Amino acid sequence: MTSPPDGLPSPERGRAVLVIVLGIAMAVMDGSIVNLALPGIARELNAGASQAIWVVNAYQIASLVMLLPLAALGDRLGYRRVYLVGMALFVLASAAAMLASSLTMLTAARALQGLGAAGIMSVNAALVRLIYPSASLGRGIAINSMVVATSSMAGPAVAASILSVASWPWLFALNLPLGLLTLSMGRRALPFNLSREGAAPRFSLMDVLLNVLMFTLVFVGADQLGVRGGETAQATPVLGWSLLGAGVLVGVVYLRRQWNLAAPMFPLDLLRMPVFALSMGASLGAFCAQMLAMLSMPFLLLEVQGRSHMAAGLIMMAWPMATALTAPIAGRLIGRYPDGGLGGVGMLVFATGLLLVGLRPEDATSVDMAWRLALCGAGFALFQSPNNHTIVTTAPLHRSGAASGMLGTARLTGQTIGAVMLAAIYGVWNLHDGQGETVALCVAAGCALLAGVSSSLRVRH
Repeated sequence: MTSPPDGLPSPERGRAVLVIVLGIAMAVMDGSIVNLALPGIARELNAGASQAIWVVNAYQIASLVMLLPLAALGDRLGYRRVYLVGMALFVLASAAAMLASSLTMLTAARALQGLGAAGIMSVNAALVRLIYPSASLGRGIAINSMVVATSSMAGPAVAASILSVASWPWLFALNLPLGLLTLSMGRRALPFNLSREGAAPRFSLMDVLLNVLMFTLVFVGADQLGVRGGETAQATPVLGWSLLGAGVLVGVVYLRRQWNLAAPMFPLDLLRMPVFALSMGASLGAFCAQMLAMLSMPFLLLEVQGRSHMAAGLIMMAWPMATALTAPIAGRLIGRYPDGGLGGVGMLVFATGLLLVGLRPEDATSVDMAWRLALCGAGFALFQSPNNHTIVTTAPLHRSGAASGMLGTARLTGQTIGAVMLAAIYGVWNLHDGQGETVALCVAAGCALLAGVSSSLRVRH
């Protein structure tokens, strides 16, 4: 049983898109939804702040390390199956997190939840490629990009709303009805893979272990540098850089095993395509810039400018709102103009917004800050949809899963690099007097410009 050769017919397509949107929203939002609840969780479960942060880290690590293995599994066994199993695990883990009575139980549940999220995120773009006809694929990818961008920004706002009337377990309870609804609809609506052409990706236990170890070492090393920098003993940076170095060494061994495979788990075959490699480089730069901005903005608004949490939250909402408004426009432009050109313009707008925020006037009003952040959100949306379109469509159809997995891998890796860069900046400017935030935003603008150059270079290919 296969999906139609050029997407699903209109009624079925709408139901399938709803399944994809709900899954992405839950998986992305849960990456940040517990951040505001960490002090309460630590207090209620008798844990310190350094232990409670692993409620977040466990989810992020589990998602990152399993994106590529599950994408490869989707190429072999079917994207629909991986997506539905991931959603089922996500719902069960959410129930376990809701009922957790200790930090250890909660952390383990969050790791399982992250594994389920990896199943959802690893194949969602591959499913979109099966759901939409080629003529409107750009619009489908634009919807995906918009949901990812707005969900990542909406997590803290949703958490604040829930925590104002209920305790932290309700953050996970929200996933139960939505997850069960998505599962029920997904069994009927999601398409089956087309018959595979070309070599099936190798799926060996050793490759999975090396992939997990490489990304785990890199993430934990970045965590030591980015989250704990300045808060622990002087040996912490040494440990962080040592873990990063070990991750690189494991990566060398892992990639050598993958080098000559026709369909490797780490998709070197796709990265040998100049357009795909440039798109991935642009994605890394863009998400690095995004993370630099997103982590430094709360310090700028709250500590430097002295705004309330409510005022800061309203100002920062200008970013996702501009993204939501611009993403559909970007989707309509795909196919009419080169993806590389659209992405280059988007990153130029993004970099301009970041630079304007970094060089803001000292007496900047809320409106001054909001329109600058709106420019950032609009530029990022104009970049992300065309860039994702190129990543997904450059890959052969039977390697759609690998391309889909690389979307999430680039996002999480770029954000990790951004966190490390911000830690280095705050290591020099650590008083939050505005200088560190200005430097961070200007560096972010530089990363965005590099991403724009990488995107624009695709035009000649």
